[in-house]
Amino acid sequence: MNPGSEWQPPTTPYQVPGRQFEPPTQPPMPPPPPPPPAPRRPAWLLPTIAAALVVLVAAGGVGAYIVVQKVSGTSKPPTARSAVPTQAASAASAGPDVCAMLPKEEADRLVPDATVSKRSEDNEYTVVFTCDWMNQRISFGEFWRSREIDVRIEQHKADGAKTGRAMAQNSYEVEYQGGKYNETAKPSLDPDEKEYISPLKDIPGVGEGAFAQYTWRRDSKLLWYSFGEAHARVGDMTVRVKFQAGQQRKDAQILSNDGIKSINEENAIREVSGLVGQFAKGVAAWQAQHPDVLAKPEPSKAPITPSARPTPSPTVLAAFPGDCGAVTEVATRLVPKPTTRARGTEVGDDAQTECRWLNLDLPGDGKNVKKIRSVLITVHRFTNRAGAADETAAKGYYASEYGRNKVTARSSMGGISWGKLIDVKGLGDDAYQQFVTNRHSDVSASTGTVVMRKGSVVVVIDFSGHQRPQDEPQNSPKVQLMPQKEAMDGVLTLARAYMAQLAKQPVGS
Repeated sequence: MNPGSEWQPPTTPYQVPGRQFEPPTQPPMPPPPPPPPAPRRPAWLLPTIAAALVVLVAAGGVGAYIVVQKVSGTSKPPTARSAVPTQAASAASAGPDVCAMLPKEEADRLVPDATVSKRSEDNEYTVVFTCDWMNQRISFGEFWRSREIDVRIEQHKADGAKTGRAMAQNSYEVEYQGGKYNETAKPSLDPDEKEYISPLKDIPGVGEGAFAQYTWRRDSKLLWYSFGEAHARVGDMTVRVKFQAGQQRKDAQILSNDGIKSINEENAIREVSGLVGQFAKGVAAWQAQHPDVLAKPEPSKAPITPSARPTPSPTVLAAFPGDCGAVTEVATRLVPKPTTRARGTEVGDDAQTECRWLNLDLPGDGKNVKKIRSVLITVHRFTNRAGAADETAAKGYYASEYGRNKVTARSSMGGISWGKLIDVKGLGDDAYQQFVTNRHSDVSASTGTVVMRKGSVVVVIDFSGHQRPQDEPQNSPKVQLMPQKEAMDGVLTLARAYMAQLAKQPVGS
């Protein structure tokens, strides 16, 4: 095993069975014997499908990150605490603002668009201040990235003849000895589990002592993570910092470690060493302003979540874009005598156009039978900040769509059935096809969909329809869905016609 290679695990910097991550809230004791290690759709179908996907993805997200909390088993000492601490309790002051110690530009570099949460509490032996920066879903090309910084600062109270400084040093030494033990410990692992813990590395010039360590672990086919962790002591305060970073392909199987990579040892140690130095300086500055003062915890506050970016409303275009106009003949063979509409909008680096051909009142196969047929082409053109074509962003969007549709492929839920994904050759750089039936929304219909990418452009084409007795509502049980062969053959014919037009355009246009 080579930690740092492509086989690095995903990073979830939480304790796992057999790992002591939370500093003790009891008086520090000598270390005990180590425990055994233990698809896009036509506009009139979107609301229902979106609701169904939200339920499924929400259910999947709950299991995607597993946090195993370890409860300290240290027993409470039989002797009573001294009633005279050395810190001036009467002069208690607001404690250090942990979140403010990390410059915004550094936080944005390490955890973009983070949700920031802080808390503080007064325990029997310490006053605790924490801050956490988290974003588990950062879009980066073809990958979803996860990042987190977790910081815990504790001010240790005096206990009898022992000063807060002595108690902090004792706690730091316990953590240091535990890290040394973990360097060579051989935990009992199942055959599908692997673990690596790096040698402990001292960090010079940080507080009155600091060290860092790296942990990598793989557990069966679900968990795969790594993180860097650093500890420091500054006076009567101890600092613990964890940093995790990982990524997984957007089209990877949900609830699996398929295609996961995570931070390697060199990068984890570097980042966490810099972070612990930053927070140690912040602690020292607070102590200089509040000498011999016992900090006072603050009331709990709600996490600070980045504001949602507003979604612009589409603008109706006066005429079809040229590429849609070029395939109108093919589209009208699928949807005779259509009502047409074209719309455009920009969402960040994604310039979108939408072309629709719709007929709600076609003659059906038989007397007093009517058909609905609809074609919807949605084009995403990606550009970078300089305005140049951005193929990486297009690849990321395509992979995201593929992964989202892969989750529901070959399944049914709430009156909606998703067919298998079929890769299609000869359509641009990447393409796949899927058949979906929907009897849950206001309009029952079946849809053939093709998603294809060429360079910096991603195109989604939907061909939908049904037929029913003319006096029946559009979601009647008597609705006959458009046959799969008609839907899939029709959308594929249109997709080939559109790609032929796209291929005629200059590269980067």
